[in-house]
Amino acid sequence: MANEYEDDPELLKGISDGNVDALAGFLDVNRRQLMAFISRRLGDALRTKVEVEDIFQDVSTEAIRTLTPEWPGEREPFSWLCHISERKIVDAHRHHFDAQKRDAGKERALDARSSGGGEIGLVNMLVKSMTTPSAAFSRNAREGRLQAAIAELKDDQREAIRLKYIENKPSKEIAEALGKSDAAVRVMLTRTMKQLHELLGED
Repeated sequence: MANEYEDDPELLKGISDGNVDALAGFLDVNRRQLMAFISRRLGDALRTKVEVEDIFQDVSTEAIRTLTPEWPGEREPFSWLCHISERKIVDAHRHHFDAQKRDAGKERALDARSSGGGEIGLVNMLVKSMTTPSAAFSRNAREGRLQAAIAELKDDQREAIRLKYIENKPSKEIAEALGKSDAAVRVMLTRTMKQLHELLGED
């Protein structure tokens, strides 16, 4: 596998230090290789339900969210990303084919489900806060705090989460709309969601 990806020493050093910008750069450089790996693992049935790009976006989001100097640790970054990819493919299969765990009327995007229940709750609140009149929404103190926090975001952060969670746009289209790179948008979305999640976690 070592010969299948670009192992830029500077990016690898940044990843080992827990630098998310280095990881984003590594993802950009190795996008084609990782998407080829995902494509080989998807299988014909799942391929009718989900795009390779969807899994790639989920993998990128989780990798950026979980990166620390201790993780991936000694594991090669590309191998670590492939491991995350395999888990995301399993999650996608369960999401689309396990009827007992699926509410067909309320299917959510995979990336909104992949970070756990707290992430789903935050996404639901984001949607409410950006589509509901503030007077009604702010009666709940926690939701009011979220709405105030959203108002304090930079314009590009606010527009990015609107496009992602209200319009369900993939990060590639958001990047085009904002004039940023795909990697920069993924980093920005992950950091913004973490910031908002931590704010709500103070309760």
